[in-house]
Parts: sequence; structure tokens; C-alpha cells
Amino acid sequence: MLTQIDHAKNGNLTPQMQYVAKKEGMDENTVLSRVAEGSLVIMVRKGCPPTAIGKGATTKINVNLGTSAANVNPASELQKAAIAEKYGADTITDLSMGGNISAIRKSIIENTTLPITSVPIYQAIVEKGLKDVTEDDILSCLKLQIEDGLSSVVLHCVDKKMLEIVKGSGRVMGMVSKGGSFTSVFMLTNDCDNPFLNNFDEVLAILRENDVVLSLGNTMRSGCIHDPQDPAQLMEIQTNANLAELANKAGVQVIIEGMGGHVPASVIPDFVKLYKSTSQHPLFVAGPLPTDVALGYDHIAGAVGASMASGAGADYLCYITPSEHLALPTPDQVREGLLAFKIAAHIGDSIKYGISEKDRLLAERRANFDWKGQMELAFDPDRVRDFCPMFGPCSMCGEYCAIKIMGDYLAGE
Repeated sequence: MLTQIDHAKNGNLTPQMQYVAKKEGMDENTVLSRVAEGSLVIMVRKGCPPTAIGKGATTKINVNLGTSAANVNPASELQKAAIAEKYGADTITDLSMGGNISAIRKSIIENTTLPITSVPIYQAIVEKGLKDVTEDDILSCLKLQIEDGLSSVVLHCVDKKMLEIVKGSGRVMGMVSKGGSFTSVFMLTNDCDNPFLNNFDEVLAILRENDVVLSLGNTMRSGCIHDPQDPAQLMEIQTNANLAELANKAGVQVIIEGMGGHVPASVIPDFVKLYKSTSQHPLFVAGPLPTDVALGYDHIAGAVGASMASGAGADYLCYITPSEHLALPTPDQVREGLLAFKIAAHIGDSIKYGISEKDRLLAERRANFDWKGQMELAFDPDRVRDFCPMFGPCSMCGEYCAIKIMGDYLAGE
């Protein structure tokens, strides 16, 4: 079958490209050329609206959910998926590692319309064990998950040279990527190369068959702001850029995960520019967290870093919840994290593309005490409804509202 990037290279405008152009306010030929060059990715899912990520598109938000080995509650994960849809997530990643993983994934797919991503090596490790899993097990799990209807998969393409470098790096937090650590332990245990790199042509063929987006994982990201960018990170940046080009030539769309984790605020814009100068492919950022001391409020700290990253050019943000580093998030914490990052993406887009007319419209409604109108524009109308009055000034100032007192004078009356 022809993939979106195949069609774009052949000059064929697909219905998905037309949909994206209209939704993002982009010229159809611009969408066509950017998909062809790999700077814009279209995640597709049968029977569901496509999602555009990359150059010229609004910053997108991913919500992670899924069971853990210590907390298995499939009903809760479905509730999180429903919250993700209701409050405006653009994609969902299922990271389940407990219970019947295949059944949980299928249930999430059946009960959502958003593009779904996974990290296949998670399930392979859980079901076969770190010591006993084989290369065939890992590839079989990749095929299995894609057949379920995924739009994207995350693969960590760490190699032996990177592992040698990071071993002597003196990092405070070492390696914090779970998928990267699983892949690395497999390589070290079996004294072999990366199973995804060993079978890269086969992997690309599997992805191409279903037009699944390849998300190149960020194994070497920093786990704290005192772990600066190092040679292992720089090597991974270049490796992922090279792999992305190979994938595009094979008809597979690519997103590159980079600069995630923990990054000092002062260098976030420079880090984004470094990634963007290395590769034109969409940049996916986890966080980043610009401080390590916001425990319980990491969604707020992450949103600060995410707005800076988005404004500097990052295309795709992975949200963080209040329970980051502490526990599996509850449904309410998923809502909090998502809304924090929706705000961050909006701020980032205002830097990239200019301030939104939506902000002006909300200000006009605020000036007219139009509470219902403000709710319609809010990211979380339910929260606004809980706080505000239905007419007149709010309880912050009551009859001494500055807008009310000076309204007639400033209006020239």
C-alpha cells in the first residue's frame, strides 16, 4: 500500500492531507510538500480524523496512560482515555505493563478516536522477562501491536557506542528512559546489537504496511537538570536524524523524540534549535522539566518548560502529571496534567505563530461580564463553571470592580 509520504512524494493530495490543511489553516500544496519532505507528519487511524504534527501545525499534546506492574486497573485507564478525549488531547500512548496488556490496549483503541501509540518492547519484556526475551519475541510483539490498529510506535535505537559513552559519563541520574533501558539491557545481556537496528529494514516494512509513524525514542535524555547535554545525547541526536532519513526513503513517516526529561530553563531554546538544525522532522518533547524540586507539582513545572520548548520550535509535547516521579496518575491527575500542557502549547503557539484571536475574543467577553461566553473559550469549562458567577462582577472585587467602575469613562461616555 502507499503511505501518506508516498502519496506526497508522488504529488497526490490525499483526503487526510485535505482535512489537515483545513483544520490547521494551511495551504494544501504546503501540506503536500511538507509531508513529502518529512517536516510534517500525518497520523492516521482507520475511521478516525487524522492528526498533523510538525511544521506549520499547532503544537500537539500526547497523554500517557496504562497500567503498571504495581497498579492494574483497566477501568481506570479507560476513564483516563475518556478524559484525554474530552479535554483535548491530540494523541494517547498506552504504556501498560501490568495485567492483560493486549486486552487493555484493544479496549483503549475500541473506546477512543485519537491516534494511539505504544512502546512494543514493554510488553515483550513483561511477558518474556528481561533475561529470556529474544529478538524474535520483540519483533513479534511489534507486529502484534501494529495489527491491533496503532498509529505510531516508539522504538529506542540506542547502539553500543552510546552505551560505552554513557557508562563513564558520571551522570547523577544515569539512564531514565524505560524503553531505552530495556533495549540496552537486552543488548548487554545477549552481547548483541540493538534488535531494531539489526532488523531495521524489516521494521520499516512492518510499519509501512499499515502506514504507522515511527517515533524514534530518546534513550539518552537527562534525568535531572544537573546532568548537562553530553556526547551520548549528541550521538543519539545524529543517529536518530540519519535513521529518520532512511525511514522516509522507505515510505515511513518519522517523529524524533528529543530534549525530553530535565533541562535547565536557560538552555531550552538552544537545545530545540540544535535538534531543529540537525533534522527537519517533527520534534517530540517530554516536558521538559526546568527544575527538579517541584514534586507534586511537576505538571506546572513541566508546562513552564513545555511552553518555552514549543515557542522555540518543538512540535509535539508529552504531558506530565502531578504524580510524576511519585505514582501512577489518577484520572483527575491526568486531567490536571493535560490541561496544564494545553495551556503550554497555546502559549508556545503564540510565540511561534503570533497571539491568537481566541485570546482577544475571551478578553472582550470578560470585559462584558459574559461568563457563559468565557466558558465556551476555556480549556476546561467545567472548572470555570465551578468558580464564576453567572452575571455581574466576580467575588474578587464585587461592586468595586475596576472594569465596571471605569467602563463608561473608557468607553467615552
